[in-house]
Parts: sequence; C-alpha cells; structure tokens
Amino acid sequence: MSILSKKRLEAEISEALIRFQRELMGRGPQEAKTYILKDMVITRFKGVLTVEEKHLIGTDNGRKLVKQARQLLREMYSKEFEEIVERYTGCKVLSSHSDISTKMGERIEVFIMDKDLERMIEAASKA
Repeated sequence: MSILSKKRLEAEISEALIRFQRELMGRGPQEAKTYILKDMVITRFKGVLTVEEKHLIGTDNGRKLVKQARQLLREMYSKEFEEIVERYTGCKVLSSHSDISTKMGERIEVFIMDKDLERMIEAASKA
C-alpha cells in the first residue's frame, strides 16, 4: 500500500463509499466523513434518507420498516463495502458493523481491521 496522509486516505475512503452507494441505489448520502482510529475505520454518513423514507419514518411501523430495509441492503452488500475499505487501506477487514438513525437521517459504518492502521500511517510518515 502506498501510504497517503491520514486525512487524504480518510477522504478517499469517504468518496469511494459514497460513489458505491450512488451506483447501487441511484443516490447516496449528502456527505460522509471517515475517521481512522487505531484498528478501526469509522464512516459517518449524513443525509442518507430518501424522500420516501422521510415520509415513512413519521410512524413507528415506518421507522422499523426503513431500518429493516436498510439493514437488509447492508447485509446484501457487506462484502462490497468491506472490499472498498480493504482496497484503500491495504488491510483486511475482520468484521464490519452498520446502523442507521432515522431520527438524524445518518448512518454509521465501522470496519474492524487486522492491523493498527493509524500506527502504520504514522510510522510511514516518519520514514
């Protein structure tokens, strides 16, 4: 892996994940911010709800339906999400986790890596 600055790598992961979601669903989140913290890559997506989902979340059943549908989609494409993170970091994803807040219209993705990526970047920047 050619090591980029931590900020640049975080930005590239965010951009790649947004691109993938736009290709997959026809629209993606309005913004994303990725954070590399030790052996974790954490991405926070804002503005993820579609117009239809915004209407649905007005009821308890609608909120549950949106969360279930989003969780199902994430499970269907978890391999692709993980491959994107692996491609940019050069590390293996051991596990990944996702949740959506219908209240805030945000989603979070957490990828647990096989190496302390933050330490690798720091070491490479000193070399």
